[in-house]
Amino acid sequence: MFAAAKLGADEAVAKRTHHTASGDEGSDGETERAPRTLRDKPAKSDRTTQPSTGKKRKGEKQAAEVPEDTKEPDEIQQRTAQAAKKYQRGGPSSTTTKVRSKRAQASLDHAKRRREEAAEEAARSEMLLTQDAGFLEAEGLERTYKFTQAQLAENLDLASAGKIFDLKLADFGPYALRYSDNGRHLLLGGRRGHLASIDWRSGRLGCELHVRETVRDVTWLHNESLFAAAQKKYVYIYDHTGAEVHCLQKHVEPTALGFLPFHFLLASTGMTGQVVFQDVTEGAVVGSHRPGLGPSHVLKVNPYNAVVHVGHGNGTVSLWAPKQGKPLARMLCHRGPVQAMAIDRSGTYMATSGLDGRVKVWDIRNFKPLHDYKTKQPAQALDISQRGLLAAGWGPHVSVWKDALSTRVDKPYMTQLLPGVSTSALQFVPYDDVLGVGHSQGLSSLVIPGAGEPNFDAYVANPYQTTKQRQESEVKSLLDKLAPDTIALDPTFIARLDPRSQAQKLRESAVAERERYAQDKEEGKYLDSSVRNKTKGRNSTAKRYLRKTQANVMDLKKLQALERVEREKQQREKAGDLPDEHKGALSMFYKDQR
Repeated sequence: MFAAAKLGADEAVAKRTHHTASGDEGSDGETERAPRTLRDKPAKSDRTTQPSTGKKRKGEKQAAEVPEDTKEPDEIQQRTAQAAKKYQRGGPSSTTTKVRSKRAQASLDHAKRRREEAAEEAARSEMLLTQDAGFLEAEGLERTYKFTQAQLAENLDLASAGKIFDLKLADFGPYALRYSDNGRHLLLGGRRGHLASIDWRSGRLGCELHVRETVRDVTWLHNESLFAAAQKKYVYIYDHTGAEVHCLQKHVEPTALGFLPFHFLLASTGMTGQVVFQDVTEGAVVGSHRPGLGPSHVLKVNPYNAVVHVGHGNGTVSLWAPKQGKPLARMLCHRGPVQAMAIDRSGTYMATSGLDGRVKVWDIRNFKPLHDYKTKQPAQALDISQRGLLAAGWGPHVSVWKDALSTRVDKPYMTQLLPGVSTSALQFVPYDDVLGVGHSQGLSSLVIPGAGEPNFDAYVANPYQTTKQRQESEVKSLLDKLAPDTIALDPTFIARLDPRSQAQKLRESAVAERERYAQDKEEGKYLDSSVRNKTKGRNSTAKRYLRKTQANVMDLKKLQALERVEREKQQREKAGDLPDEHKGALSMFYKDQR
């Protein structure tokens, strides 16, 4: 049986060899079958070896295999490499910090590879973004700031035209408003005690209540399930049903609120001028500072480094962190009290308005003014959109400037007149071309083309978030909660390594201490004890200050005093007299003997 099987196998091999030979003659030297798939190479069993004759056929060129590293990148790879540059973090990818420890060096190299891979993946994902940001364009002699919301509604689709509406709430205004991070929910707070949360896209009311006291500001917490209200005496926290959850009595007479989402900190300022930071997960107050500049009504959070900006009545803006007892920086912005403030999402630009009627744009990186705009009335509200549009509300007018942060523009992009009202709050809706305006008669929703980011990241903010996704994101954000110590002007200081050794640090500190001591000595901060006058009545504060300032000044009076002391000393030594302090307690019975 085994012999028969072997014979059958030999016949099959012979038939295959005969078929291959006949195929070579008829198919012009094809030696491989078609691959099993388009991406798989032919298997070794599918290949047949052909003895090489050493001669090339006429017109045949020998193809050389090009290594993949030396191949030129195609168009897609070039576009990906170009787009990946803007996603790089921590400096250029070619530079790497060198340290002595092999384990630390391996960790740095691994982190560098992860950054490069993340930048490349982010660049590749750009190809899947299908939405583009578009702005309003005028033809001929038309101007975009002449277009009204009624004209836009006639030329928009039904879904976009439905975003232009007014809420008439004249009994409880003026209103403060705040949109959630995903732009889906709206929070309203009337000055006369009206609170309401709305899913404004679907028109569904979340909760509505009346607290029967003054409400100065409102803000969402980590999501739309909790919100805080700055009421007459304290800050109160409510849930999505309108039930009171907490009363924060450390925030006395608050006027402005801000929330730090990555640190779960609620910041406030008020009539006392105190800046308070409170952890909403533990309830502990992690920072309380007194600037000493009177009541404050303006507070904004920088989304880049989580530093809190507070505007004061003397025209200054101070920057605060919870664990720093003094302000990180102070900026003199206006000649009058600061009325409103806005910070862009990159943390680079800050816009402020004051009672002097100016709207100024500042570069926070070097704390220098870039340019300013003039309004007929002081702007009471400011906001910056995700695409860099600057909106200002002054009186019944709302003005929006395009490209107003990086350059100085002469004319606004869009304007809107709200007759018979006075604006009190402004905010652009995230991921949408809508501007919400709170005023004395309620709320107005305006369509501003090109204001919102057209493509959203579902891991950051998802407008179509389900209940399950909201719960998972809440747990994840609590696990990733940052400590208050990580708040600083430069957030990239975290995870930096100091390559200096301990001995080098000690040497450098000793040298710095000696230099500081020498400088202080030259400035007269240290006095020589040999010339210090200890006479009664001459050791007052003013006399000590004068001696410190004149420690190195040798005038004629001081030289004569030094000479007199030296001459008396020489006379005593020559006469053999002993000072009284050397004679002891029986000095009255002591007689000098030569």
